[in-house]
Amino acid sequence: MYRTHTCGELRIANIGERVTLAGWVQRIRKMGGMSFIDLRDRYGITQLVVDDSSGQELNDEAEKLGREYVIQASGVVSERTSKNSKIPTGDIEIKINSLKVLNASVTPPFTIEDETDGGEEIRAKYRYIDLRRNPLKRALELRHKMAQETRKYLDSIGFIEVETPVLIKSTPEGARDFVVPSRMNPGEFYALPQSPQQFKQLLMVAGYDKYFQIVRCFRDEDLRADRQPEFTQIDCEMSFVEREDILNTFEGMTKALFKNVLGLEFNESFPRISYTDAMKYYGSDKPDIRFGMKITELKNVGEINQAPVDMVGGKNFVVFDSADYVAAICVEGAASYTRKQLDELTEWVKRPQIGAKGLVYIRLAEDGIKSSVDKFYSPEDLATIANHTGAKVGDLVLILAGDRKRTRDAMGTLRIEMGNRLGLRKSDHYAPLWIYDFPLLEWDEETQRFYAMHHPFTSPKPEDMEKFYSSDKNEIAQVAANAYDFVLNGTEIGGGSIRIHDSAVQKRMFEVLGFSADEAEYKFGFIINAFRYGAPPHGGIAFGFDRFCALFGGQETIRDYIAFPKNNAGRDVMLDAPSRIDDVQMDELFLKSTFRKQL
Repeated sequence: MYRTHTCGELRIANIGERVTLAGWVQRIRKMGGMSFIDLRDRYGITQLVVDDSSGQELNDEAEKLGREYVIQASGVVSERTSKNSKIPTGDIEIKINSLKVLNASVTPPFTIEDETDGGEEIRAKYRYIDLRRNPLKRALELRHKMAQETRKYLDSIGFIEVETPVLIKSTPEGARDFVVPSRMNPGEFYALPQSPQQFKQLLMVAGYDKYFQIVRCFRDEDLRADRQPEFTQIDCEMSFVEREDILNTFEGMTKALFKNVLGLEFNESFPRISYTDAMKYYGSDKPDIRFGMKITELKNVGEINQAPVDMVGGKNFVVFDSADYVAAICVEGAASYTRKQLDELTEWVKRPQIGAKGLVYIRLAEDGIKSSVDKFYSPEDLATIANHTGAKVGDLVLILAGDRKRTRDAMGTLRIEMGNRLGLRKSDHYAPLWIYDFPLLEWDEETQRFYAMHHPFTSPKPEDMEKFYSSDKNEIAQVAANAYDFVLNGTEIGGGSIRIHDSAVQKRMFEVLGFSADEAEYKFGFIINAFRYGAPPHGGIAFGFDRFCALFGGQETIRDYIAFPKNNAGRDVMLDAPSRIDDVQMDELFLKSTFRKQL
């Protein structure tokens, strides 16, 4: 062994011991005739000391050292005169009597510090150096801990871990597949799995009633902070279960992760919100409930004598009168917002990403109600609207109007933005919840067909089965899925459903999705056929493991929680991948590129 101890291990109790350490030189400080070397490994930092009494040869060796040199050092543990309370080894130092350079290093392109001077691209290019920094080390240790605790919990309740194939058949329904040419089968291609969905259902047919896998998945889709072309799922499936069984099982798993990884206990059941209510009150199917600020509709709300109540119409304000949807949020304590701040917020909601045409405000100041539409609405009218949102003196009411879907989405985005601006989305505060009863299908006007909201193997709710077999498109659109999502702090972490286990229902699903019988047989014949051999009722869920880890680490971006991630363009800048392959490989695979590089 090159070392007797790690660089994070030694304490005051080790004084007088002769030890050998090995690691990387973090920094070197020279004071008079003394050299102080901070030696770092995965476990911590220990200070080494070389002084005049160490001899000329050792001093000469120390003089040659540079940042990130890999060295071995031996000496005696001594008590530090000037202690460092910021590190666990800060009470001791090693007075070394031998020093060996195991490998020299060129000067790294950025500093190996918690707050580094390296930009994102340069750190990605030298990821193996970036991984030496403490924030990334802590991120990967957290990921490891979560993986182990997941396995421990699922094993304790009878789940079996089964690996499923990585080279599978392409079934492009949803995200784009990554495809792999087969040399031994010219002109034919494998696909990399977007998830092990069909295999885990086949395992249920095979009788393995509790399956899980921490599995790599691949989707060729546009990227963002919480997406990567290859990512990891905690993939799970159970037989002879209903929705309630699955929610209880994986709420238990999540509570175990909170307790054993973060030391947080959740004694109450997680809240549950229907998809309809989530969209109505939060403008999102993944609401952040760390703060209130619920959306309040102002048009066609409630009923008086069986007629819908319009709280904003009839005042000759054409924006509200012509709008399909008018809604508001009450921002507590924000009546102090200045006109300049409100104008900036108005421009913010007009951005193409948000798509609102404008913003109306009602400010409940100490000296009275002020509004951007007070020439159309009396103070009494404005007070009635504000009261409907739950606003009080000191609050600010923000109102959007327009097309229902677009404006509701914009209102959800505005709510999150105000939560950010007011510091209500604290990363160390966790608010988990379940969303259920999603629509089974969504209609696409461009292609004039239905698409599965979740995936084509999701079962309709039993009470909607009659509508599912209807010939009326509008009735089919009303069918609810027996599906559910797990949401944490405004991020979808997991999603699943009770599956179709009846081959006739599965065939009907393919019909509704517009597949011909031949097409369905070609793409999914194996699973339809498997259901004929005694498929049990089953369902499952998959958690985005990278997202889970990031949120547990208090971050929204997943990149630091993956050892070697891709950038926003889906490239590995360290390896320079993807890249072209040579003509010999192309010929072996019977491939020819039609791509012509733009000059």
